[in-house]
Amino acid sequence: MRSHLQRPTPPSRRPVWQVLPIFISLGFWLTPVHAQSFPSKPIRWVVVAPAGSSLDVIARAMQDRLKDNLGQPVVIENKPQAGGTLGTNEVAKSAPDGYTWVMSYNGPLSFAPYLYPKLAYQPLKDLQPVITTTSQPNVIAANVQLPANTIREAVALLKAQPGKYNFASVGNGSSSHLTMEYIKAVTNTYAVHIPFNGSPPAMLATLAGETQFIASVPTVIAPQVKQGRLKYLAVTSLHRYPLLPDVPTVAESGLPELKGFEALAWNGVLVAAGTPRAVVDRINSALNAALNDSAVKERLKAAGLEPVGGTPEEFGKLIHDESTKWAPIIKRSGARID
Repeated sequence: MRSHLQRPTPPSRRPVWQVLPIFISLGFWLTPVHAQSFPSKPIRWVVVAPAGSSLDVIARAMQDRLKDNLGQPVVIENKPQAGGTLGTNEVAKSAPDGYTWVMSYNGPLSFAPYLYPKLAYQPLKDLQPVITTTSQPNVIAANVQLPANTIREAVALLKAQPGKYNFASVGNGSSSHLTMEYIKAVTNTYAVHIPFNGSPPAMLATLAGETQFIASVPTVIAPQVKQGRLKYLAVTSLHRYPLLPDVPTVAESGLPELKGFEALAWNGVLVAAGTPRAVVDRINSALNAALNDSAVKERLKAAGLEPVGGTPEEFGKLIHDESTKWAPIIKRSGARID
């Protein structure tokens, strides 16, 4: 007669509920070890803007300090194509090991989901935010031949002659582009958008008079204003920018529809989603240290950039909140990128 007694479970075949705590405990023990060994080879840093742009300035200002802190070279690679979405997507699809970073900005991170009908990545699903590097207002500047010296006067020109004037941007879907679309939408005016692949060519077009306006970070605009080749119209922060205290804000224009206007340009570093948290924290620590270095601060300040720093969570919240804010503005502008 066959016995109905249950055989003892062999030691090698313990139930999952018995061995799971061991693996969890082992995982917690291994994580710090992995962080301590990182990095053991050079790091590739994709910058989704061309050489000479504000993003490039930020990365190169920190490059040597990062090498000192991490003990490995950080190799910068500029990939400005497709408004920064190409390089952002490449890092989103990279191995989640912390050896491939992206320096991206609000265009590919908060605007792109509403601009591209078939975006190849989801910013907060496929990428892990590491740190906000800088955040600053755009500066709206004009060719010196433009018969307007303030935002109020510029709006009057656009209303009087819709379609006559052009504005340059550093790319479709960038804050440079959408800042001007925001102004157009709330003032019910029209100007032709001419997108360029980064700030250097956009700046050259405005200097040559091919475009009359440009909104961008102070990095490349300030030197041209100092040389008398461009003129400031306004900054896009809610309050005056400490590095340009004499330049009025858009909100100070006196136009009721521009009261409370704010449009900031921000950027930061991300890695592929799934990168171990200990590695993310190690990268965050190195970047915070670089941003707090006095020589780096001076170099950024000279370029009109203010370092931010902070935690991965703070950067993730910024991406989310800005996405929510700009979605209706993008929809209202009709801006789309195929």
